[in-house]
Amino acid sequence: MLFRVSDHSVASVTPVRVSSFSRHELFEIINQFPRVAVAILWALSCEEAIVVEHLVNLGRRNALERVAHFLIEFGERLQVVGLATDRGYECPFTQDDLADALGLSAIHINRILRQLRERQLLTLSHGSLQIHDLPGLAAVAQFSDQYLDQDHRPS
Repeated sequence: MLFRVSDHSVASVTPVRVSSFSRHELFEIINQFPRVAVAILWALSCEEAIVVEHLVNLGRRNALERVAHFLIEFGERLQVVGLATDRGYECPFTQDDLADALGLSAIHINRILRQLRERQLLTLSHGSLQIHDLPGLAAVAQFSDQYLDQDHRPS
């Protein structure tokens, strides 16, 4: 929004609807509707907290913890928009997608998913994730949802 050139790109793994508008149009909207500015600032702050947590994932968690953490976080974020429960969600990611996101090989992802299934924590099959033991999965992942701060969304 503020840089002349974006420092990253975005790709969708599911169909999305996208709207584009100029920087000038965005600033006009923010001037006319300050609550939009607050919502954007909140969303950017959430994204920054998630990026920091992903850095912790890469630097401090082993592969098992990393995969478990990512799958729980994704579910937590889907719950906010009504697309998940504590028992699971539709998971559009392939093993290659998970490998790319988590800095692992697809073969390693396959082994980790098998370990999580054998521990009866979750099953990922045919694009659907079923969580069998969320507290156990959270313990493996060392997961705390505080960085998501989802109870404090702006009104």
